[in-house]
Amino acid sequence: MEINKAKGMIEAILFAAGREVKIKELMLALEANSEEIISIVESMKIEYQEENRGLQIINVGEAYQLCTKKEYYEVIYSIFDKRNKPNLSQAALETLAIIAYNPRITRAEIESVRGVGSDATIYKLLEYHLIEETGKLDAPGKPGTYGVTPEFFRMFGFNSLEELPELPRYKVDENQQIVIDDVIEEQDKAKKDNEEEAQNEAPMPEREEEGNRENIND
Repeated sequence: MEINKAKGMIEAILFAAGREVKIKELMLALEANSEEIISIVESMKIEYQEENRGLQIINVGEAYQLCTKKEYYEVIYSIFDKRNKPNLSQAALETLAIIAYNPRITRAEIESVRGVGSDATIYKLLEYHLIEETGKLDAPGKPGTYGVTPEFFRMFGFNSLEELPELPRYKVDENQQIVIDDVIEEQDKAKKDNEEEAQNEAPMPEREEEGNRENIND
């Protein structure tokens, strides 16, 4: 396969698609194996970066998407209707985080975590294509389950759920509530460790200055 021609074909596909394109789709279009596709796309990523172009290729799970670079957001956004931008409330962000960290979670489980009804919030996230129904739970009533979409990964800049920040681990009591004393104790311990580390690394110029003054007096 001629590399430059393959790069042109991939670029054309990604541009025309306007969405994430699975590696398998590129394999079929170019009649190449996955190793060849990945190698070509990775080299294209480097070229886009080195040439300071306004576009970049990002990973979206097992797929690629051609999109603009984050640093040009303000310039691009001024061209488009601001009403098209998803306006995520605090409730929506909380619900989205719960779903992201708990794939295949049900509506009842979401509401149990938040402590309030989440029908409107879930509907809004579905409307923005940030979450989707992922199936039915094998439980009484066959409740539907939810998970995040490729649009979520694209919007927040993650390639997979494994890249989500690690959540703090705290003890819970018999009512499944976080034990506040343990949280405070852990925060105090972390602060103390940081202070001790800073003291161990700090220089001691006062002794040196004192020694210099003694030498001068002598």
